[in-house]
Amino acid sequence: MTTTHIAGPNLAAVLRERTRTRLRPRYEGANICTWIGFKHVNYLVEEAVLEHLRSGGLAPGELYERYGLGVDLVDLDTRVLHAFHIDDVVLADVTPLDPVDGELAFSVVLHVDGDEPIRAATARVRVVLRRDSGDTPEAPPELRPITTPAIRRTERKFATAPGGNEFHWSWRIPYFYCHFTERLQMSGYLRLMEEAVDLFLEQRGISIRTLLDEQDWIPVVPRSRVTILDEVRMEQELDLVFTVQNVFKGLTYDARLDWYVQDQHGRRLVAVGHITHGYALIENRRDWHLVEFDERMLNALSSPPAGATAVRDRGRTATGEPRG
Repeated sequence: MTTTHIAGPNLAAVLRERTRTRLRPRYEGANICTWIGFKHVNYLVEEAVLEHLRSGGLAPGELYERYGLGVDLVDLDTRVLHAFHIDDVVLADVTPLDPVDGELAFSVVLHVDGDEPIRAATARVRVVLRRDSGDTPEAPPELRPITTPAIRRTERKFATAPGGNEFHWSWRIPYFYCHFTERLQMSGYLRLMEEAVDLFLEQRGISIRTLLDEQDWIPVVPRSRVTILDEVRMEQELDLVFTVQNVFKGLTYDARLDWYVQDQHGRRLVAVGHITHGYALIENRRDWHLVEFDERMLNALSSPPAGATAVRDRGRTATGEPRG
């Protein structure tokens, strides 16, 4: 991995300079054949932004160790335009945008490297520096405008998800979804989004394994977004509400994921996610093509099966029955 480096801490450079980083997808992300899933595409975006910060001397580790400042991605909106494969070299271009409401903003473009690089994904990212909860030294003056004592973005109002076609799941936050010792991080939300989809499809009778075995179909994600509104901490319990919002021309469906936490302040909406899914037919170990939804898929997306209940934890199935 290489990146363009600028010597010494330099917020002005972070806000002005464009950087290019060479990355590779993580091996873990190749779940089906050699294709990389949406979560790991987002990991590439995150890594590109972190390298951009390092290039201006704002290395996340050093910021935390010296000043108690945690780098937090609070908004990640990504469109996938072309498939990534496990051996691809990815060129990640990060362009700074004007800060908004005390948050750094970036545009990220990922290309698959080659004789003619292929534009494969684009993203918009928001970043804040969150001051540690313990005693911390004063942040450098140039960083104070983008520093916050807590992530509180609830002024960005979102309507509650509509009722009727929802999937509910309650989940306790483990330490390995958190960072800076206490709070759920962006990659944790992405993992929860992926698992919520998996459990939803299982509940509707069209699990990933079922459609792979019976039709050679796999889900593909052209767009995902996670917006963090408030903080949640290790070992709190989240209530997740996954709602199918619409089906577009029998080719894709849009869904929303709302994360709530119940504490002494009441029930709070702490994050909102959106994800778009299509389905592809596996042709061989390298190629696939998009397919139209069949009647089983359309029926499953439109309503829950009779008797379905909320999932209470990771040790229960999507129908609420204990796993064997």
